[in-house]
Amino acid sequence: MPKPTPHITPPKTPLACSLCDTPQPVFLGADQRRSYYQCPQCALVMVPPSQYLSLAAERRHYNCHCNSPDDPNYRQFLSTLFLPLNQLLPPASRGLDFGCGPGPTLHLMFEEAGHRMAVYDPYYFPDNSLLAQTWDFITLSEVSEHLHAPGEVLQRVWRQLNPGGMLGIMTRFFPANTPIETWFYKNDDTHVCFFSTTTFEYLAKRLNAQLQLEQNVAILKKNAAPNKRDIP
Repeated sequence: MPKPTPHITPPKTPLACSLCDTPQPVFLGADQRRSYYQCPQCALVMVPPSQYLSLAAERRHYNCHCNSPDDPNYRQFLSTLFLPLNQLLPPASRGLDFGCGPGPTLHLMFEEAGHRMAVYDPYYFPDNSLLAQTWDFITLSEVSEHLHAPGEVLQRVWRQLNPGGMLGIMTRFFPANTPIETWFYKNDDTHVCFFSTTTFEYLAKRLNAQLQLEQNVAILKKNAAPNKRDIP
């Protein structure tokens, strides 16, 4: 007989959506470690900040990642984002792999395709000068689910895109009508926010961006004319 899921009392402090700032996300469910909320506006699913790991614990977790550019299986995994985005890019585009982790690989795949790349990661490649530059494209591969402030980060990288630039995001989409308690992707304690098709459609509308959705990939294209609309 399966054990009942322990009751977790929702945090008493009022929450706002970490993506769009809509107040009072709806309590969605809980597991043995954390509780989960969903924004009624953008459908982002999030963990309350009071249940985040410490930065030191996050760093220890990321240090255990063993990704390598020499691993063909890892390259195959990254091709989920690389292939559709590369097909859309003009030749010799200039890109930034944001949140590349300790074993950056995606930038090499784009360089091999003829593009110019840089890498940024707040823990492993913290070159903040890259955040003051503009780019033809920016990639976030398995990054968005780790963001404590996704609205702030996505707004920042969106502003770094040149007119006509593209933002490529790869993450596991939260499937509609799925009990959060049964979804495997939330079991990583560094995963604190979860996007869905509805969330990316919301983002595209707010940013006045063109949106292309693939399996667990969203590509948002900035208008060629200057765009003053940002995430609220």
